Order: sequence, then structure tokens, then C-alpha cells
Amino acid sequence: MTNERGGLGGGGGVVVDHQQHNNNNNNNKNGTLQRPKFASFLSSDPNLILHNVFQDNDDVVLHQPSPTNNVRKSSASSAATSPRHYHTTTTTSSTPTTTGCNTPTSGEASPYLLSPWNNNVINHPSPYTKSPWITMPQPYSVDDSLASNGLIGSIVREEGHIYSLAASGDLLYTGSDSKNIRVWKNLKEFSGFKSNSGLVKAIVITNNRIFTGHQDGKIRVWRISTKNPSIHKRVGSLPTLKDFLRSSVNPKNYVEVRRKKNVLRIKHFDTVSCLSLNEEQGLLYSGSWDKTLKVWRISDLKCLESFKAHDDAINAVVSGFDSFVFTGSADGTVKVWRRELQGKRTQHFLVQVLLKQENAVTALAVNSEADVVYCGSSDGLVNFWEREKHLSHGGILRGHKMAVLCLASAGSLVFSGSADKNICVWRKEGNGVHSCLAVLTGHTGPVKCLAVTQDHESDQKTDQRWIVYTGSLDKSVKVWRVSDHAPDMRCFKSPAHSGRSIQS
Repeated sequence: MTNERGGLGGGGGVVVDHQQHNNNNNNNKNGTLQRPKFASFLSSDPNLILHNVFQDNDDVVLHQPSPTNNVRKSSASSAATSPRHYHTTTTTSSTPTTTGCNTPTSGEASPYLLSPWNNNVINHPSPYTKSPWITMPQPYSVDDSLASNGLIGSIVREEGHIYSLAASGDLLYTGSDSKNIRVWKNLKEFSGFKSNSGLVKAIVITNNRIFTGHQDGKIRVWRISTKNPSIHKRVGSLPTLKDFLRSSVNPKNYVEVRRKKNVLRIKHFDTVSCLSLNEEQGLLYSGSWDKTLKVWRISDLKCLESFKAHDDAINAVVSGFDSFVFTGSADGTVKVWRRELQGKRTQHFLVQVLLKQENAVTALAVNSEADVVYCGSSDGLVNFWEREKHLSHGGILRGHKMAVLCLASAGSLVFSGSADKNICVWRKEGNGVHSCLAVLTGHTGPVKCLAVTQDHESDQKTDQRWIVYTGSLDKSVKVWRVSDHAPDMRCFKSPAHSGRSIQS
């Protein structure tokens, strides 16, 4: 995994409303750019339109980030840079086309050729397209059903790669390697706050509190002001100072992590890579590259458990049905844990190992409605298990050419983001078979994180729609609208065949 800082730390935030597809690139001859004709502006890619810069305020100010790089030092850290983890080599793909009339299902042909929402990617957009004064023409639309799905807009800020996302109501929280957590509302910068150190690897939200996991091994806790929702104040970190001091005086609370190095059991000593909430039981789970899983009580922020869950770095944790907790690791395993009463206290026990393979497990998601567990790995495959079949293996979704880096599920849909820069949209049918509805394209870097919320403007009875946020290492977040009832791709004529470039 690359942790290099990208972009300008003090760059302004820009929002791009995508209403026209990329069509033209300016030619570069003899080291100079030719001046384009006025008409070329109307078909260029609208990348950067609106600048938003924070004003100085201790609660929401995002200071210019330090130019230094974050360096992973532990033995577990090296797992993320091993060949078993994904790599981000860029590739150039051709324009998607429709081939045949059958929609691919679980384990069948690649869905790249069938998506009605594909966008042609121009690898080298003209610098003229960054002009904030370009007005784009209205998009060409095939029909109402297709126009209601697809890309809504993009959020771009030249300050770092996007590593984490969380959506709450109409607010979107983004974390990057600039240490900043920014808050967006209606594709506009709403607020933000900054940690003192540590790339933001994970964000979860419960009520008016926000938990962020960082590369420096800390979990920071923030509270939203009841008087002004744009103000976020840090109220502590995990473990709390009180618990840290109390535990530090007892030698039994230390564990040896390497020769002549002991650390407190309740504190992560490497990157906090993932967080998951069980709001019903009031618990927060944190997984780390230090191979441990820790359980925190949300009410008083106390660490209830800490144990070594895997033989290598933990990349994903998700709380699921039946008090199960699922963890995925660079050691290639997916494990199932259950919280049970042991004497006067509760404790998590290993129930089952769902998967054991050579390739690293990089992402997990649970569909709470269908009771299905999804696992993405560095070989580009998505495995799934079904509760009604006693967590037996249900099948494999084959849709990516490179590592699957993130997963999300909502309704009957499953979304998988990959290092190949694409997002596959899958739908689970009644018989357990998954069909690929679309491949969302447009990112120019690996898709690192996903978040899905309900589109409240849609008719939930006739056509449930979802707002999907995708964060990438290209420093952008794209916002999509996806319907449970997508157009039948067997009746859809690809833009490549019609000669028109369509972007919803």
C-alpha cells in the first residue's frame, strides 16, 4: 500500500458536478500546448469548478499538513507492502461495449462490457478543463430510467489520497493522508477538523460522536456541537488517559510485541486499519496491523477485550448478525467470532474460519437484510457466505482485474471497489445468484473506500435508490445514484455502438 502524500496540503476544495463526459484532449506538440478553439471547451472534462477554503478556527481549521511521510515500522506493517497485497499499477482500458445478450452472474464473464453507466476515461485531460468559468452543456440522455442512475458529481481536493469515508444523513466525512477529516454537504464543503498526527484509515459515526482510526495507532473521538453542527471537537482518544495510566502500573497488562519491546495490551501499537460498530450492544471493534482485535464500550470508552486475532495484519472487521464479528487479514483468512458469557464477564470466542487462502483478505461487508457475508481479496475475487446455509460458501463474484479494496452492501445490492479503478454493482437474486448490474468507471486511481446511504427522494416501494460514495487514491470522491431496479442490460445499447457518449 502506498502512503505517499499527494497534492498540495493547503489546496482549496473543489466540487465538480459531472454533467458531460470527457471527449477531447488538447495536443502537446514541441513541449507547448496549442491554444484550443472555443468550441473545445464545451466538450472538455469539467474537473475543477468551485473552490472552497477554510477560514482559521481552532475547532474546524485544517492547517497545512506536514510534508513528512508516514512510515510503518512494525513487522506486521510489512504485510501491506508484500506481494500478497494489492498493487496500484495503472492500466488503460478500452471503451466498454455490449457483447451478447446475457447478463453475467456469479462466477461468469467479466461485467466490464455490459455496464450502462460506464464513462470513457481520458488519461490526460487538458489543463484548460480546470477553468472554473467553463459552463457545460446539458447531458444527452437515453431515457428517464437510465438518467436516474449514474454519476451525480465529484469532490476533489488537492491535499491527499482518500482512504476512508462515512456518511451520516446528508453529511459525508472523508479521511485522507493529510490527517484531515473533511465534512461535505450537497457536494459542498461544510466543515472539517484535523488530528495532530496519523493518516485517517477508518471513520465510523454513532449519534453525535465520530470515531477515527489512524496510522499512528490511535483511535480519536470527536463530538458534534449541538449548537453548531459544523463544529467538531475532539473529546478524547482510545484508550482514555485514565485507563492508560491505570493499566500502565501493572506489569501483567503488558505484552511483548518484539524483542525487548513491551506495550500495553489495551493500546494498538500499529496502524488502526478498520473500525466497526455494534450499536445494539454499544460496542466498537478496532482491527490493526498489529494483528489484534480490540473491543471498546462506547458509553465509557473502556477497552473490554484485546486479543491476537490473526497471524498477520488485520485489514477488515465488521459486526454482523447473531452477535457475530467477522475479521479479515493479510494472512488470507476470514474468521468468525462470537461474544459469549464467560463467568461474570463476556468474551469473544473463535467460532469458524470461513476462508483460508494465500491471497490477502482486503475487505469485508455484511448484508444485514439478506444475512450474507462478503469478502474481497487481493486476487480480485469476492467470496460470499450465506447465513441460511449455516455460513456455507455461496459462490464467487468475478468482476475485477486487480485487488478488491473495499465492499459495501445495501438492500439487494453489493458494491465492490478495486485497484483497477472501477466499482462493480452486483444484485443478489432470490435464488442466491448475483448478477452484475453495472461497472462504475471514472476514477483515475484505485478505489479505496465506499459508503452507501438511502436516497430519500426515491419511491421506496416501487424503486429503491441508493447514493453511493466512492473514495480513491486519485484524491477524489465520486457520488453516484444507483437503483435496485436498473435497466435491463439485455435491452440496452452500449454508447460505444451508438456513437454517443452518455453520462447520467
